[in-house]
Amino acid sequence: MHVRILPVAGAIGLSVMLAVAPVKAATPSNMVVMAWQIDELISLDPAEIYEFAPAELAANFYDRVVYYDIASPNEMKGGAAESWTISDDGKTFTFKIRDGVKFHSGNPLTAEDVAWSMQRVVKLDKGPAFILTGFGLSKDNVEQKVRATDARTVVFETDKAYAPTFVLNCLGSWVSSVLDKKTVMANEKNGDLGGAWLKTHEAGSGPFTLNLLKANEMVMLDAFEGYWRGAPKIKRVALRHVPESAPQRLMLEKGDADVARDLGPDDLDVLAKNPDIKIRKIPQGMIYYLGLNQKNPNLAKPEVIEALKWLIDYKGIEKNILRETKIPHQTFLPSGFFGALDDTPYTLDVEKAKALLAKAGLPNGFKVTMDVRNTYPTADIAQIIQATWAKAGIQLEIIPGDNKQTLTKYRARQHDIYIGRWAPDYLDPHSNAQGFAWNPDNADDSSNKLLAWRNAWDIPQYTGMTEAALAEKDPAKRKAIYEDMQRQFLKVSPFVIMFQDVAVLAERKNLQGFEHGPNFDVIYYRNMTK
Repeated sequence: MHVRILPVAGAIGLSVMLAVAPVKAATPSNMVVMAWQIDELISLDPAEIYEFAPAELAANFYDRVVYYDIASPNEMKGGAAESWTISDDGKTFTFKIRDGVKFHSGNPLTAEDVAWSMQRVVKLDKGPAFILTGFGLSKDNVEQKVRATDARTVVFETDKAYAPTFVLNCLGSWVSSVLDKKTVMANEKNGDLGGAWLKTHEAGSGPFTLNLLKANEMVMLDAFEGYWRGAPKIKRVALRHVPESAPQRLMLEKGDADVARDLGPDDLDVLAKNPDIKIRKIPQGMIYYLGLNQKNPNLAKPEVIEALKWLIDYKGIEKNILRETKIPHQTFLPSGFFGALDDTPYTLDVEKAKALLAKAGLPNGFKVTMDVRNTYPTADIAQIIQATWAKAGIQLEIIPGDNKQTLTKYRARQHDIYIGRWAPDYLDPHSNAQGFAWNPDNADDSSNKLLAWRNAWDIPQYTGMTEAALAEKDPAKRKAIYEDMQRQFLKVSPFVIMFQDVAVLAERKNLQGFEHGPNFDVIYYRNMTK
């Protein structure tokens, strides 16, 4: 779908309305405005998206093969596919594609669009491609393994039998977004399968179309009147980039915004007393952590890795910075996930950390840098860490940047320490195990660029355990593998895992139906009303 650029006068008028509305202002009744941090919008292409905000947008632009129902996230529902069957050997999934679905362009959604969209993810082999290539798909075989056999049938073949729930969970993520092949290929350049165009456009069949995209400023979506599950009642959704908590609160109080999504505890305390505002808290799978690049010789020392885990004031940060928006958590599987271990052995212990640094040959500490997203709460947490580490002689230089800058540097393995957040790509423990504890190729040009690789952690032992857990069919044995991995991981991994997220939404009381699931790509605008 082409982006419609607002006429100059209209754009200015809207900007003024949203930015300096009078004290008693309210957003239009058919429009929802969200104040949110959206500085990480690198691309809208589902084959390239690997950030939270664009994945949420994809959930509203596109239909997926199957999808999670927020009311019952353990049960997959039919999306573009109305039904499916699984072969007796567990290796062939046959999807019946829903009839009568139209793309935003007016083109009909066909089995060819579904198969081509998944083929495209594998052929482009960008960030999220591993979600599909993990099933034995490659550039060479994907057209044979994922194919349309008629106008309404798609066959998806895996290299071996996996738990059906695992396969469907992966196909319920944003990488199975169905693209309008005709529209995308009409915008192809130099064999890029429309990749350059899709960075700033969409070609979906979902409940919303893209109206306006301004980097680090605003994204505007319009309701798609032809949506097969019924047109959204709200006709327009505007996401405004508001990096700080206090301005988000002020916008919500004044009626310039209907939702504020990045509020700190002090602002939440104020809003809790406002009768016009309601606050919701939704447990999330997202984890906050430090990634220690093993290319830095000091950070590669086991004693230093352990020392840094004793040099985090977990309770102090929670009490003073995060209060109720995150909970302490130190293992790679989020609490509530199958196989999760809720052990939290580390507390702030400066003397123990000093002893470990001395044992590492660094009794006076060392200098190191940390790349930090320059927004709440990441920047605030980093400052507290900086002050705490100074007590052990560690001189931490904070390098601030917007999320695009810090992520790009992190993904190139050019950091010392990165303070980041990670959410499962799909609702199965393999997602986080693969992210944190799997690195089959530690070379700089490896095609696997997940968290262990980004931190140059060469781990054949844990890579093997991750793959064994995925192959284990006995749930009890699988659970035991994950628990064992996490116990070992707590001591030796170059990840200082600190907190698990709680999504805290502050909304005007007249807003209903903003559906926020347990993960970043399960967030839907379709049923919102005011």
